Amino acid sequence: MLTLHAADGSPETAVLVDGARIAAVGPYEELAERNQDARLRRWPGILLPGLLNPYAPELLERTYHPDPREADTYGTAPITGERAAELLRSDPARLGASARRGVQRMLAHGTVAVAGELRSRAAQDAVRRAGLATGQRPPNLPGPPSFSPTPLILLPRLTPGAPARFAVFDVPTPADLVRRGASTCVATVVDGRLVHRSR
Repeated sequence: MLTLHAADGSPETAVLVDGARIAAVGPYEELAERNQDARLRRWPGILLPGLLNPYAPELLERTYHPDPREADTYGTAPITGERAAELLRSDPARLGASARRGVQRMLAHGTVAVAGELRSRAAQDAVRRAGLATGQRPPNLPGPPSFSPTPLILLPRLTPGAPARFAVFDVPTPADLVRRGASTCVATVVDGRLVHRSR
């Protein structure tokens, strides 16, 4: 089934998705006219190719993402440093669940690709199952590790035939995205699947 994704702030960059691939990219009015049977998903803000997060090892293997059921003990924010290392050492099975929750946080920040060498099978599996692409880690990392690193690393432009990976951010312009960060993400699509939506 065809799905047409359109963002109010990007009328010239609507994306027609066919399964896991991009069928067409172009002005919303043109694509809507030519594909009247497509399911329409309208979003606020701007539609972009999505982000690469270069901190996969730091965020998925060296950070503990508490289970919501552990909120009374550990809170809800990611845990880093020696405390995270102790938690992951004390129960190796925690790494897989933590990595999956970390991937969900990435998706909620418009991440569609990651970089950095993942050494644990658990983190590799979490990335693979989510359908995240893997890219080259930049030689100079923006640092420190973050779900919204500065500067943001935007993937190349969307093209027909490519995997349907992109994100929508509830900001009026790319400059506002840089200023306000990736937490403004309202939708993330990976291989044609809507893997995150905030509204």
